[in-house]
Amino acid sequence: MSDPKPSKRDALLAVFYDSLCGTGLFLGTLCVAASLTPTLVPRSPMMQGALSGLCFAAGYALGVLLRWIWRTLGWPQIQGRSLRLALTAMLPCCAVAIAGALWWAGTWQNRLRALMHMPPIDSAGLLTIFVVALVVFGLLLMLARLFQRLRHALSHRLKRRIPAPTAAVLASLIAVLVFWMLGNGVLVRAGLRMFDSMYSELDARMEEDLPPPRNTLQTGGPGSLLRWQTLGRQGRRMIADGPDRAQIESVTGHEAREPLRVYVGLGSADTPQARAQLALAELKRIGAFERANLVIATPTGTGWVDEESQHALEYLLLGDVATVSVQYSYFASWLALLTQPDYGVETARAVFAAVYGHWRSLPRDARPRLYLHGLSLGALNSDLSHDLAQVISDPYQGALWSGPPFNTPTWRKATKARDAGTPAWLPRVDDGAVMRFTSQQNHLHDVNTPWGGYRIVFLQYASDAVTFFDPGSLWHRPEWMQAPLGPDVSPDMVWIPVVSFLQLSFDLMVAVSPPKGFGHVYAFEHYVDAWAALTGPSPWWNGQRIEALKERVARKRAP
Repeated sequence: MSDPKPSKRDALLAVFYDSLCGTGLFLGTLCVAASLTPTLVPRSPMMQGALSGLCFAAGYALGVLLRWIWRTLGWPQIQGRSLRLALTAMLPCCAVAIAGALWWAGTWQNRLRALMHMPPIDSAGLLTIFVVALVVFGLLLMLARLFQRLRHALSHRLKRRIPAPTAAVLASLIAVLVFWMLGNGVLVRAGLRMFDSMYSELDARMEEDLPPPRNTLQTGGPGSLLRWQTLGRQGRRMIADGPDRAQIESVTGHEAREPLRVYVGLGSADTPQARAQLALAELKRIGAFERANLVIATPTGTGWVDEESQHALEYLLLGDVATVSVQYSYFASWLALLTQPDYGVETARAVFAAVYGHWRSLPRDARPRLYLHGLSLGALNSDLSHDLAQVISDPYQGALWSGPPFNTPTWRKATKARDAGTPAWLPRVDDGAVMRFTSQQNHLHDVNTPWGGYRIVFLQYASDAVTFFDPGSLWHRPEWMQAPLGPDVSPDMVWIPVVSFLQLSFDLMVAVSPPKGFGHVYAFEHYVDAWAALTGPSPWWNGQRIEALKERVARKRAP
């Protein structure tokens, strides 16, 4: 008696099971469970879902690769009914493993949130995570299978004219090229055009609560060489933002001067060199070189200069400071880094050459102390704004670089050459005579070696993914992940090949989501400590007065 003809349902199930890779499902499940472990930044359900979907796809792809290698070597395989039975048993096990990790996810996230003084969450958003992960994996799987169909079709056609092995290799190369052209040439360009339109419109938007200044010492005001409309959104905010002389005197109880700020926007001139010369001319116009202190502040990708740092600087120096900043982009820093990696450097070099050149021409006893400053991409471009040979004969006084990106040259060299026994998230270099690192707790006076005449301060949080993203985490454990961990890093964090790299990549995109004082969001009180160490000692400021300044500003800001 012949076997009954399989039903349509059984046939569809057979096709479904035969299309799955058991090894891929197993590895994908492990990757999803691993993706739920904490890293540097708390994740929302949407972000966690996208991450988990990507991790499942990575694990599944690895399983497919291993299966291909197994088949290529001609080793025995499980097929047909045995394969379907094995997959039927495996799928519930995978579901249970993921459910267990999801159950723990809320606990892991709340432990990390507690370190950052964030309120706990009642639920990890399990349904959102599951749905988003499924959608992300489905889209990636669909793309992979489209790639395979294209490769097979090309290979089939080419085999008619050339040998099969050569046809297979050539078909793979052509398929990769087609997908690359579509992704990079069509999707990426469309995305960049969208971002360009969005960010340019935002940069040009005129805020009603920021009218042009009336003070002749302010950029964009009466007599200024720059028009208010050309400064860009972030430039207008920097110029309009406090504190002014009266506020400084009120908070510090000491006589102060009116702080000077110069900002040149992208619309102020056509080239970086022209904008740099315009900045220098504006500095001269307002008498910036007659102040005791001058700071070249390199902005982030959007043109933003951190107001927390600016306020700390002007309070500590009692207003006797001039700050100059020149915009080089209106993109978010990560977009500017990807699309205009050299443009920020070109602008930073032009500004430094112009300002430093004039500063150096002044008599030594009649010129201000010169400092550099930058946050995030601004720190990277500030570091690249000059060469050692350019300043070694007449160095500026120092630099404060906060949240430096992981590829900042001076930061990388210093961290690698740190003194033995000091952690990667808080290095000590040559006993701290020239270069010092600090975080939420002030570590700038932990050494007995006195400061030299030239000083560099790195302000960084151990939970800052912009600083501690490590491309090598794809295959090795980052040094900053070794004990002792930073005070704001979860003890539940573990290194997992591939998964940790993807987790840190997502952390990089949401590094500014934690509250102030964590992640990539730097706080006023920590800037106060950094600027005080860099510009001190001061006849007015001591430890007690500095702490009083922090408390008064905190009370002033309290709702």
